[in-house]
Amino acid sequence: MTDLFDLEKLTEMVTEYAPKVIGAIITLVIGFMIIGWIVGIVKNMMQKRGIDPTISPFLTSLVSVGLKVMLLLSVAGMFGIETTSFVAIFGAMAFAIGMALQGSLGHFASGIMILIFKPYQVGDLVDLGGNVGVVDEVQIFNTLLITPDNKKIIVPNGVVTSGIITNISGQGEIRVDMTYGIGYDDDIDQARSIILQVAKRCPQITQEKPVDVFVAELADSSVNFTVRPWAKSEHYWDVFFFMQENIKKEFDKAGVGIPYPQMDLHVKSNMPVSAN
Repeated sequence: MTDLFDLEKLTEMVTEYAPKVIGAIITLVIGFMIIGWIVGIVKNMMQKRGIDPTISPFLTSLVSVGLKVMLLLSVAGMFGIETTSFVAIFGAMAFAIGMALQGSLGHFASGIMILIFKPYQVGDLVDLGGNVGVVDEVQIFNTLLITPDNKKIIVPNGVVTSGIITNISGQGEIRVDMTYGIGYDDDIDQARSIILQVAKRCPQITQEKPVDVFVAELADSSVNFTVRPWAKSEHYWDVFFFMQENIKKEFDKAGVGIPYPQMDLHVKSNMPVSAN
């Protein structure tokens, strides 16, 4: 009698749950196939839009995990499991984690924006919030810069996107602006000729474009020239240092003075001159 009762109970359980199990298996198989298809479409769209390979796998995995969690919750609901509590728990956990990592998540979101919109790339000379250097690496949370004196600066991506980004080398060519002063007693035309000769000797300056040499200011103790040669972006510092050194040498040879701040004192004496 007991065996018969157990058999009937087992038959009832199989009759009740077998369709649900089969339906859940079919739902999982079809669901995973659809998720794979959607993830493939997302991946192809990212490749066509030229999204950075560093972030493409992360975004596709994020889409895949999200869809799979939704699928598993749907399958759980097929068995009569209350999923509302799970959703509430996941929501509370996500909120708590978000509050704890608020600053880091901000840098993370900024890193994704930088990788997608590409205001700069590895190898560009940039100015990020007053930090000038060559981009060595763009990470999810930080951007690494190498300064001209070979220091590594780690700039949080949240700071980058909340401030002004100056991509110095982003256009391929760059104008190297420099200022040189001469004395009021020196010849302006001679100084301009010397500057142009030095610029013509510099191998990194683009000779196809004219080098602008203007008298920009009549300062307190000097006549200041603004000098504007053009060069490839990667040769910015080469041009700058070449011009600084060689213009000083040529000015010295020609007797052109480079004044420095000074003050002339005129002393007037009102003491009477002795008759003796």
